[in-house]
Amino acid sequence: MSEHRSDCPINLALEVIGDTWSLLVIRDIMFGNRRHFRELLTRSDEGIASNILADRLRRLLANDLLSQAPDPRHKQRRIYHLTERSIQLVPVLATLGAWGRQHLPVSPELSIRARILDEGGPHLWHQFMDELRETHLGQPRPAGATSIAAQLEAAYQAELARRA
Repeated sequence: MSEHRSDCPINLALEVIGDTWSLLVIRDIMFGNRRHFRELLTRSDEGIASNILADRLRRLLANDLLSQAPDPRHKQRRIYHLTERSIQLVPVLATLGAWGRQHLPVSPELSIRARILDEGGPHLWHQFMDELRETHLGQPRPAGATSIAAQLEAAYQAELARRA
């Protein structure tokens, strides 16, 4: 008997990332550069509980969507890194964000990244994925490559300032 409900690719993907929190943890590492447990816990807009966060981090590590390393600045802290498998979720997250913007009552500041990714399309997604590979996997990008993460963060900060 299989340990999965079915071998359908959508079912299998949802068994790994389809719970309420897994994609949000990946989102916070990917777009918010939150790399430590405490940052993921305290800076989550959705207010994840510490036991749920610990469980999701364990599951994401077990499914090779995250890796972890000791923090050289603090012996008891771990730094979480995206893996290639999670970096390849950029198009999925961009598409989910675009769908959410189109069909749901989103806030301007929390949807600005989704708008930029939607408007930039696959070319921008691939540039962002290359940047994430550099940040999390140590794979260098070409010299002079622009930072998509910085563009997304600047747009978010500008939207926050405009709303204040």
